[in-house]
Amino acid sequence: MAALGLVAGPAACSSGPDDTASAGPATAEGTDDGAQLSLWTRAPLELQAKALVTAYNASHKNQVSLTIVPNDDYVAKVGAAAGSGDLPDLFAADIVYVPNWTKAGLFADLTDRIKLLPYADKINQGHLAAGTYENKQYVLPFVLDLSVIFYNKKLYQEAGLDPEKGPATLDEFKQQALAVQKLGKPGVHGTYFGGNCGGCNVFTWFPMVWASGAEVMNAEGTTSLLDGPAAQKVYSTWRELQDGGAIAPGSKDETGATWVAAFQEGKIGVMPYPATLLKTASKTVDVGVVPIPGATGGASTFVGGDGIGVSKDSKKADQAWNFLSWLTSEAAQVDVLAANDSTVARTDLADNKYAAKDPRVATINKVAASPQSKTPFAVNFQQAFNAPGSPWVTLLRNQVYGDAGALAKDNAAVTDVLGQ
Repeated sequence: MAALGLVAGPAACSSGPDDTASAGPATAEGTDDGAQLSLWTRAPLELQAKALVTAYNASHKNQVSLTIVPNDDYVAKVGAAAGSGDLPDLFAADIVYVPNWTKAGLFADLTDRIKLLPYADKINQGHLAAGTYENKQYVLPFVLDLSVIFYNKKLYQEAGLDPEKGPATLDEFKQQALAVQKLGKPGVHGTYFGGNCGGCNVFTWFPMVWASGAEVMNAEGTTSLLDGPAAQKVYSTWRELQDGGAIAPGSKDETGATWVAAFQEGKIGVMPYPATLLKTASKTVDVGVVPIPGATGGASTFVGGDGIGVSKDSKKADQAWNFLSWLTSEAAQVDVLAANDSTVARTDLADNKYAAKDPRVATINKVAASPQSKTPFAVNFQQAFNAPGSPWVTLLRNQVYGDAGALAKDNAAVTDVLGQ
């Protein structure tokens, strides 16, 4: 998930992007001459990263050595390596943190290379935008993670709901959660959320605002707009679910570590959820999938996951680009990622043979390409939203559990951090 990973770490060693690492002739394919390349990624993407690297190494002379870093250690490791000039050839980053690292100069400029890809305009634009600094592009999508609505078809049937129709508006979301709650089954609740987790709720609540036709920040990422009518509808929906007893009690103290577990145990009726966990959740639950709706309809998702780029320290930029060029190819996007139930990062590959086998995957791919689906970015995103005790966490907890009248003050506090 984009919103759950990175915390502020050591500063990079430079004050702006370093273009020298992109030296060499820019070609669409790069160079495949048997170079040894290093790649770092964080642990949540281990499954996809291993599959990609295995497939690349089996089909190329270049060989990529993959290092999986524990999520909580990743920023510190990258920061220390950046300061000493020891970054790997390639490294991935939580997409909401990419703007911080592009501004700090950790990535090489890929602008000319990306332009040469014949499908450049089909690559997920949210990830490209997050990796753009001063009109130069520094990252491509590595692995996408989307937020959608998962619902338990068995519980829906028991509650007298249509198991083939998930919520299409926020009111339907509330009504369906309350219907499951009324079953009165021990340990079963209508819904669940990360009530003390900022990242969980940018990932799942921001799309409710976007689907309503509103924004969560200004275009520069320096002002919070989370006190508008659409956002207030989101908060009131969750407040009413809490008042109705439909939110599982564990939600209030949920920091994110276990926020997906209760649904996988068959104990939750309906909740926003990471799309990458469809395969896992389907092992124990008959899962229905719909896009995250807005106040009166619409559909949106937080296009999260990780971006990836060539580091400023790499002496093998052209070979590293060969991996990135392949990463965006049909061979990687469809035959590796889609084959493993991951969302493709190219709109022209959304209707692939694997999506055709599962309408739920097709739904996920379709919402990923929706104009209302976005990747928000701000240099101070981590501090404003994801960090424990962030002003966003204070805001959302007040709106569900505390003083709902504090919205203007709490929203201003988010703006104060964004604008630093």
